[in-house]
Amino acid sequence: MPVVLSTTSLSPSQRAECWHEAVSNTFIPLRVNLLEREPSAGTIASERLGSLQMAVVQAGPQVVTRSPRLIARDGEEWVTVAFQHRGTAALEQDGRQVLLRPGEFALSDSGRPFRKELADDFAFTAVHLPRSALGVPEQDIRKLTATVFSGDHGSSGLVATYVTRLAQGMGTYDASVGPRLGVVARDLLAMLVQERSGALNPHAPESASGMLALIKEYIARNLADPRLSPEMIAAAHHVSVRYLHKLFEHEETTVSRWIQRQRLERCRLDLSRATDKPTTVAAVARRWGFASPSHFSRVFRSAYGMTPREWQTAAA
Repeated sequence: MPVVLSTTSLSPSQRAECWHEAVSNTFIPLRVNLLEREPSAGTIASERLGSLQMAVVQAGPQVVTRSPRLIARDGEEWVTVAFQHRGTAALEQDGRQVLLRPGEFALSDSGRPFRKELADDFAFTAVHLPRSALGVPEQDIRKLTATVFSGDHGSSGLVATYVTRLAQGMGTYDASVGPRLGVVARDLLAMLVQERSGALNPHAPESASGMLALIKEYIARNLADPRLSPEMIAAAHHVSVRYLHKLFEHEETTVSRWIQRQRLERCRLDLSRATDKPTTVAAVARRWGFASPSHFSRVFRSAYGMTPREWQTAAA
């Protein structure tokens, strides 16, 4: 279950000290200056998933700093990746200054000084893990601190989507599943750092889970393209077709079968929807990349035990 720390029940005069302790206990020793005369309530809900700590933070305006004195005192080396949901965050580290807006994220490294100003009420999700757990050189991380990543597309969009969904499920993961989900998040973050620093080796064993997640996201975005094939996917990710097939061996399927299953599921959902003007089976098949309606009908019946028309009628 997530640990929830909140200053809601405290008077404004008591909130500053309590909030400082909550932030430092959840992450690393930090200096927190609240910017309101009467501090708003703040809440941190956090859960550990293996070596990774996930936290959803909501509070009022404040400035958070990691000073050389604090670094010298505890010497901890952690990386924190914060995904902004509400409000803005001005982050400074390693000579760079960026402004994060909702839908964007950035990383900071506790081994060097940084400053983060949240000028308004805010909410963000943070992923916090030992720098060594990422398995990437410190200099590659240093290149990317205080850098804005978009949560809308590409590998950074995949990372943002996965982390956001992972945070939404806090408290529902059992002891065996949570750490495994944390490993996937860690691998995706490592892959993103390697990609942006120009050091990504997609064939490295530690990149496998991150590459598979990235490839699945690419497939989902291109299901409607009838040209989608193992060769097209491999070329888009700079890997061999043989390596691509090897990735899907862990899924106990082939690339082509996985694509077909995703297309069939999209078609099944579309055929189940009630509309004033029912969509034809052929149109649904074309929408999701099936070039031949007869082939679509055969594989649909094999998967679901009835023809697409029978499924549509039953759903209606």
